[in-house]
Amino acid sequence: MDASSTVIPEIRPTRHGVVTLFGYGIVVRVDRGHLVIEDGIASDRKHARFPRVGHGLKRLVVIGSDGMVSLAALRWLADQDAAFVMLERDGTVLATTGPVRPSDARLRRAQATALQTGAALEITRELISQKLGGQEQVARGKLLDSKTADTIAGFRRAVESAVTIDAMRQVESHGAAVYWAAWRDLPITFPRTDLPKVPEHWRRFDTRKSPLSGSPRLAANPANAILNYLYAVLESETRLGVTSLGLDPGLGFWHYDTPARDSLACDLMEPVRPKVDAFLLDWITREPLKRAWFFEERDGNCRLMAPFAVQLAETAPTWGRAVAPIAEWVARTLWSPDSKLGKSLGPATRLTQRHKRAAKGQPSLPRPILPPRRKNLCRGCGAVLRSGRMHCAQCAIGDATKHLIDAAGIGRMKAQTPEARAKQVNGRRRHAAAISSWEASSQPDWLTAEVYSQKIQPLLAGMTNSSIASRIGVSRWYAGRIRRGYQPHPRHWQALAKMVGVAAERA
Repeated sequence: MDASSTVIPEIRPTRHGVVTLFGYGIVVRVDRGHLVIEDGIASDRKHARFPRVGHGLKRLVVIGSDGMVSLAALRWLADQDAAFVMLERDGTVLATTGPVRPSDARLRRAQATALQTGAALEITRELISQKLGGQEQVARGKLLDSKTADTIAGFRRAVESAVTIDAMRQVESHGAAVYWAAWRDLPITFPRTDLPKVPEHWRRFDTRKSPLSGSPRLAANPANAILNYLYAVLESETRLGVTSLGLDPGLGFWHYDTPARDSLACDLMEPVRPKVDAFLLDWITREPLKRAWFFEERDGNCRLMAPFAVQLAETAPTWGRAVAPIAEWVARTLWSPDSKLGKSLGPATRLTQRHKRAAKGQPSLPRPILPPRRKNLCRGCGAVLRSGRMHCAQCAIGDATKHLIDAAGIGRMKAQTPEARAKQVNGRRRHAAAISSWEASSQPDWLTAEVYSQKIQPLLAGMTNSSIASRIGVSRWYAGRIRRGYQPHPRHWQALAKMVGVAAERA
């Protein structure tokens, strides 16, 4: 087949309108009114061409920095109310841009003076309280650690009585230390075939502080690398939400002002972090991670492979929907009558459409968006399975054989215990006594060995081991031998004949 006839796979939005690009030579441009995008590595390229109507695109996520995005493409996305997000695979948010909205200068002025008006204290107390409440639920419901959950609940009560933001920061830091300590020994599983290639320190969650940086940055194992990346996706969604409401993402209340950080976005994403934690916990406690999803740099930094980062980026709508009511609550708190911003309905609810929903008699908040369904992997080889299965057919055979061998070994050990040996001796004594006390003259004349083998034995094949064993008082193993043709002692023949319905006249 010549190159001109090669079919290039198309890029399609996910169910929630997310398109994620990765690779080298990424292209995002406009051609004759269509958004043209292309990504991939070497000859493995994909492309798409979206018209202005019916495209279904809501977020364009670019992972990496090798490529080109034109100004016309950014304008096309803004016209279509689609967001643009640029991420690094190490969990760094490089750029975000969303639909441009007119902002109210009075709202931003109230945000800038919130520390003086007391609004910052109220907002910080609520955000930290929600975060600690979420961590308490994760500890109690996911980690099954009631002691840790009770301790975090105590910190949450302390936040409610704190009178300064610094005091709340201290309480939150103590709560975080207790919370992450409960994660430390959490095991991380990989398919059995991947284990020889997995470093030992990748097999548990360990601490949130990386040994490479002394902070969560530069994660040294897969679980922390996934968490960092999901937090980056959450941060990008929070930035977009804050900006669309007309707030300044850099003027925060809880996080200190530092260069190159949007403090308000970091403030507002805190209550949603426990939801991200719960998502990761559900994943790593139910399914294995694949070694091929990660690579280790020379300094030990664990990084995500691009295809896996794409899967994580598809959770963006879930976190955007979760942070929306929090961002709108902050804007509403700043827009209080005490701040002399007026007595109208307050700032626009562009994220949840609360005002429109109330006018139509609908619930004030839309339904949460569930994260995309994860692939179900075989615990043995990592192959993708249909839902509800734990092993592929090949690995299931090997596991079943191993289980049978292990069970047989356990059975042999149990059979040699003093209790088992005593039962065996008592059983042999009982049967020996029954044989010695049995008299051949008590057997009916018609019940001979020939009658048993020709009339009774064929019918016993249709009976169960349990029924034979209970009828003549032997073990099920011995009953199985009788079913397969073994001739038992003549004292059992009469009972077996009655069992299968063989009488004298029939014989």
